[in-house]
Amino acid sequence: MIGAHGAAKGESAMNTDHARIYIRGQMENYLTSKGINTKRHFTCLNPEHADPDYSMKLDRARMRVRCPVCGADYDVLDLIGLDYGLSNYEDEFLKACELFHVQTESSTVEDAMNSLLRNIPFGQRDASHDAAAYIEEAHRHIGETNYPQKRGLSREIVERFKLGYDPDYNRDTGRETWHALIIPTGRTSYTARNIGPSRDRYRKQGTIQIFNKTALRTAQKPVFIVEGEIDALSIITVGGEAVALGNVENYGHLLKLLETEKPAQPLIVALDNDEDGEKAAEKLTQGLEKLKISFYKLNPYGEHKDANEALTADRENFAASVAGAEHIEDEAREAEIETYMQTCAANCFQAFLDGISHSPLKACIPTGFQKLDAILDGGLYEGLYIVGACAGAGKTTFVCQIADQIAASGNDVLIFSLEASRNELMAKSISRLTAEREIKDGQRVGLAKSVRDITTRARYNGYSGLERELINTAVAEYRDKRAERLYISEDTGNIGTGQICETVEKHMSFTGRKPVVIIDYIQILTPYSDSAAERQVMDRTVLELKRISRRCGLTVIGVSDFDREDGRAFATKEAFSESGTAEYSGDVLLGLRLRGAGEPGFDSEAANRAFPRMMELTVLKNRGGASGGRITFEYYPAYNYFREG
Repeated sequence: MIGAHGAAKGESAMNTDHARIYIRGQMENYLTSKGINTKRHFTCLNPEHADPDYSMKLDRARMRVRCPVCGADYDVLDLIGLDYGLSNYEDEFLKACELFHVQTESSTVEDAMNSLLRNIPFGQRDASHDAAAYIEEAHRHIGETNYPQKRGLSREIVERFKLGYDPDYNRDTGRETWHALIIPTGRTSYTARNIGPSRDRYRKQGTIQIFNKTALRTAQKPVFIVEGEIDALSIITVGGEAVALGNVENYGHLLKLLETEKPAQPLIVALDNDEDGEKAAEKLTQGLEKLKISFYKLNPYGEHKDANEALTADRENFAASVAGAEHIEDEAREAEIETYMQTCAANCFQAFLDGISHSPLKACIPTGFQKLDAILDGGLYEGLYIVGACAGAGKTTFVCQIADQIAASGNDVLIFSLEASRNELMAKSISRLTAEREIKDGQRVGLAKSVRDITTRARYNGYSGLERELINTAVAEYRDKRAERLYISEDTGNIGTGQICETVEKHMSFTGRKPVVIIDYIQILTPYSDSAAERQVMDRTVLELKRISRRCGLTVIGVSDFDREDGRAFATKEAFSESGTAEYSGDVLLGLRLRGAGEPGFDSEAANRAFPRMMELTVLKNRGGASGGRITFEYYPAYNYFREG
């Protein structure tokens, strides 16, 4: 029993000072009666803190318990108030006297309270005893200042929220004395707002609280989320509902609260009109989206910084803005209905016809491979094309040859090369051009040059005049017919879908032309999240590339690596499963394999040694046309050249 350690009933009464000291000294006894081992950390006793880490500890020197995580700092009277649902100091003191069998000399608890408060400087009383009593006392002094009225707050609001005044506040102020407005944020927590000339304005006492949080579950209209308590009071003064974070950094506490207590009404995020407010609003809205909580972002302040500035500058307009927000859900629904109705074919049919009338005569871009273009109904259209192959199959060479051929036809190509350098790709193109000029039907390679032959200057001394002429011709052809239409972005260590979209938009803005976009290759794009699973990253990447093709109205070609294929089996749509949702989201899937792969008796080693290497390209999916077509290519790896067979 708690009383076993207290004064027994019938013993002589204590004076109130002794009673106060005695009761506060019973903290450890009270905790033990609750089954708490005071020699160790224990679960935080703050009912608003879900504490799996045993964060609270008894401070024997102060006879208080404190949690460094949520900031809770309680004496024994605070705990009694929490345990018995008591909301003021008088009731807590009375309950403590009952639990610890304490009798006081004062005839009433009120007399005991007055005795406790006597000779304690007002601004320090909360440091000496319970904050709830301090809040009550401060409220009794609110008539000594007209500050709330100067800030536009009604008398009704002052009384409803028990605003207080302390002319001698000096807690944690560095020995400076404030004239402070006391704004309760909880039963034992408050904000002290310096209303004097000093620039040092605020002190928060007690645990972190969301001001007026009961509105989240009781409001009958949308609830504004604002930064400061006075801003919330300003909105409430003109008839709205609001809660205040107390500080822009406290958005996380609100989100934590909303995890278990969903609001009864939609929320309106309306933080201060400044950089910090915008940043916090962005983080808060992201958190609300994750929690699937209905919210709207609104600025009811106009050019003013916050709600109270708007209230004092133009009360009538501010009140109208707040009142108008009550209908924000209806207005948003009307806008949502209007947007949805635009998806009806009847509403967009004329735009469809206009699009046909204004579309260019050349509806697609040829790849430069005649047989491939025939299968693809003329070439490349708007959409996402994915070329898949196992390692070493020549997929980079194949798509870069398409890029060269598209550029030669007068169309821009934007290449995002995540492995090969810009110089390497240009050297491959020149090597390819030497092979293209030399290799004819049934003829040998002749004088064609490899990348090493072209980039190693020392070898030029041994070249014949014909060889040098061939290189010079290839260089000139690349420079004059391809280079001006090719744009190569090398890997800078941070190429993701966001950077691709930004670069594409810049290209169209700077040149006025839509490029064909090539990504080599999609598996090594920078992930949107370091913590996401590999499959989730690929799903998101493919979907974002699809969105880029739709939003910008252009062709996107992504190279995909079949890293779990051994090259012996024939390419199938299932092989794209390593590329996230490519099998489903890609408009066209092209699989590149050694010819004969998957057939009985196929010898992959012999097929790789063959010169030229015989390859087969299969159209595995074609959203706008026929699938299943196959094309045979002769592949000359040393010269980066594909030739249709």
